[in-house]
Amino acid sequence: MPSAPPDGQPVPIDGSLPAAALAELADGPRAFGIYVHVPFCASRCGYCDFNTYAPGELAGATHESYVATQKSYVDSVLAELALAARVLDGAAPTVQTVFVGGGTPTLLPPEDLARILAGIDRAFGLAPDAEITTEANPESVTPASLRALRQAGFTRISLGMQSVAPHVLALLDRRHTPGRATQAAEQARAAGFERVNLDLIYGVPGERPEDFLASLDAAVAAGVDHVSAYALTVEEGTRLHARVRRGEIPAPDDDVAADRYLAAEERLTAAGFTWYEVSNWARSPDSACRHNLGYWRGDHWWGLGPGAHSHVGGVRWWNVRHPAAYARRLADGHTPAQAREVLTVEQRQVEEVMLRVRMADGLALDRLSEPGRAAAVRCMADGLLDPHAHAAGRAVLTLRGRLLADAVVRDLLA
Repeated sequence: MPSAPPDGQPVPIDGSLPAAALAELADGPRAFGIYVHVPFCASRCGYCDFNTYAPGELAGATHESYVATQKSYVDSVLAELALAARVLDGAAPTVQTVFVGGGTPTLLPPEDLARILAGIDRAFGLAPDAEITTEANPESVTPASLRALRQAGFTRISLGMQSVAPHVLALLDRRHTPGRATQAAEQARAAGFERVNLDLIYGVPGERPEDFLASLDAAVAAGVDHVSAYALTVEEGTRLHARVRRGEIPAPDDDVAADRYLAAEERLTAAGFTWYEVSNWARSPDSACRHNLGYWRGDHWWGLGPGAHSHVGGVRWWNVRHPAAYARRLADGHTPAQAREVLTVEQRQVEEVMLRVRMADGLALDRLSEPGRAAAVRCMADGLLDPHAHAAGRAVLTLRGRLLADAVVRDLLA
């Protein structure tokens, strides 16, 4: 089930932001993006703790009311868009990126997703070269729906592949067949998508080295221009967590995960991909996900939907998580935000180090404290940071450093 939200400060009922945040949005160099959360899934994967709901998971909802909530969902999103336009009051620059995630956004009809894009364009304007992404489960799209999404303006699709090994998919409770993800990727290309991404998960209990290599080879053979690969994590409250706790399956092994990561780097590099963030590889700089780059660079974004997080000018807030509560607040003319925090200069610097160090272009050393710069020298001596980049004034992870990225970040922030 979804994990608990963080604590925070109260949000004004109209969602208003401090004047300093609006000024930074209007006058600063950072881009502005929109995230749209679609909290519906056909079924819940055993490892997932996202704020999503399969039939039967919405407290107090009958099947009929669940279907009604899904059908009326776009109207609630458009209501939040109208609120966002009032709150930002002309301060927002043209939207550079849109990312529709979930959940399974493609459970909604393409025309509903098109309505959301049209609403964003009306509220803020979409840049002529805007990157517009939707996530999708492979079994939730068809050649016809992919063509409709492309015609609606989507330029990029991210498909949850996870693996081609049947036993790995079964342990993860994935519904698609082993070959469906690559088939969907090929269909997306045929539909005219400029950018196609496949997501992989590695380190699953029972996964053999040859299983992951086969998944990598299948992703490359599908002709995609972007691959994301994530180590399996066991989140508390999930079915996977319960199975590990009961001893039915072993917990993921860190050494195995490291081996899988090295295999991904070797296979993808040989196929012409280059890492640009620890878990992401692209065929060219233009293939990198611009929306996610905005998160890692500390840009501004407004998150629409239940449980969605936003960040504007150093203010971060998050919406109530239940779809019915979200819709009810908006129907009453109130912000759906549950709580927020106004980040201090120190907090923003910590987040800058945490996120930028994970990227291939790294972090300027002058963004570190004096102890942090001393730690960077030690990390370089230990083979975790690239010496040539260090000489040029940047902290850039080596391949070994990527395996230990969290530890490097802790050292740089010490």
